[in-house]
Amino acid sequence: MKAKSSAEKSPHSAKREQLLDTAWSLFCRNGYRAVGIDTVLAEAGVAKMTLYKHFASKEDLIASAMEKNSSLVLASLEQVIEAAGPDPDQRLMAVFDWLAGWFSQKDFSGCAFLKAVGEYNGEDDKPRQAGAAFKQAMQERLEQLCVDANLKSPSQLARQLLLLMDGATLHADMYHRADYASDARAAAQALIAAAR
Repeated sequence: MKAKSSAEKSPHSAKREQLLDTAWSLFCRNGYRAVGIDTVLAEAGVAKMTLYKHFASKEDLIASAMEKNSSLVLASLEQVIEAAGPDPDQRLMAVFDWLAGWFSQKDFSGCAFLKAVGEYNGEDDKPRQAGAAFKQAMQERLEQLCVDANLKSPSQLARQLLLLMDGATLHADMYHRADYASDARAAAQALIAAAR
């Protein structure tokens, strides 16, 4: 028996996905607070009642869009890691190849997860929590790669590598230069060599 797609199951699911995708695109380009609900509704072609049927507030919409895209980002990273083959060192360095590919994209505009943390500074703010959860997932994946490569202090090294990645992302966005990924890669190689 063929499973129905989410759009076939419910037209409401399709509208929810449309809202999430439209909102994410607008938030990434313009920021979270700068984009109003009316703008999202106009771009998505969806009524306000439909929005509030799926999301209790704008912050719920933001957090849901972040959670959906967190899974997509992590899946794209995993593809690059898997494509690097079985060598643990190459798999770890593939993270920086992924970073370089992201920085080189025409629509690159920095890290939407970091931006959410910057715009929502209350500990209970859902967008901040979603951003922190994504960064935690990234750190955990880096830590596993460090463990697989038999490196010393894998937890600490993973934190350091994530700091490099976030710093490179900020500068690549600020200065519109993709070569910050290679700078981060070189610094990562030095950290990894020290952890041997």
